[in-house]
Amino acid sequence: MGSFSVLNNIPSINGQNQLTINNLNLARTMNRLASGKRINTGADDAAGLQIADSLRGNVMALNQAIRNANDGISVLQIADGALSQVTDLLWRAVTLAEQAESDIVSVTGKQALNQEYMQIWAEINRIGVDTNFNGQSLFGTSAFSAISNPSGPSGGQILDIFVGDLKAKSYISVSIGGLEANGATNGLGLSTTIGSSGNPTETLSQLKSALNKVAIMRGTIGAGMNRLQSAVNVLMIQSQNTLSAESTIRDANIAEEISNLTKFQILAQTGMAALAQANANGQNVLSLLR
Repeated sequence: MGSFSVLNNIPSINGQNQLTINNLNLARTMNRLASGKRINTGADDAAGLQIADSLRGNVMALNQAIRNANDGISVLQIADGALSQVTDLLWRAVTLAEQAESDIVSVTGKQALNQEYMQIWAEINRIGVDTNFNGQSLFGTSAFSAISNPSGPSGGQILDIFVGDLKAKSYISVSIGGLEANGATNGLGLSTTIGSSGNPTETLSQLKSALNKVAIMRGTIGAGMNRLQSAVNVLMIQSQNTLSAESTIRDANIAEEISNLTKFQILAQTGMAALAQANANGQNVLSLLR
């Protein structure tokens, strides 16, 4: 059996509690709609936040790996462009050596041919020394990392670019060799003049060997660029799928949140009306005193 009391208005207290809960839910819904995220604080979904943040970290790493891979392609394109010029120089050197073999050319003419050949020899060396990417020499002995894939085997490097050598620790293995006109091991093995003993035939043989070396280097670089592009494609797919998984956890369902907004707005109005009615009930006790 109910009683009349003016000290504790229990219906009013219940209405206030429900109104507070409703206002909290309404504020959370408004926050989700404003931010587009289902999880804005750890209180929204502690486990979901941890998973989403981990996935976001993977996405950021993958996106950076894509940019690094594209930088690696740029490095190889620069090296290929330099070797293209070396090929043109070698073709010209072949012409000079072939011309020097002719007895029709006088001694003075052969000296002129040799002078041009020496300039070609020096230019090949200059290309080998000066070709660089962002200040890093491409043909030499030092090395720099092109791509790092944190989700790869053992977290290893996808590709390391070595000056004078292009090798891979994990996925891609390419070797392009050094670029030096007279280097027998890491270079093209050319004499400083047309024939070390004045024999142009010897130089022709060296030039043909050098052309083969450059062609192999360019072919190796081209294969490396293709494989790097394949790596970029794979990384892009991984990034997209990881981002999709993170979005499923973190992003708000706008249709659901709009429905909740309508619900909580109606509850706020009815709650205020109920609270007003509960507060008015206490006034009825005064009628007993009349």
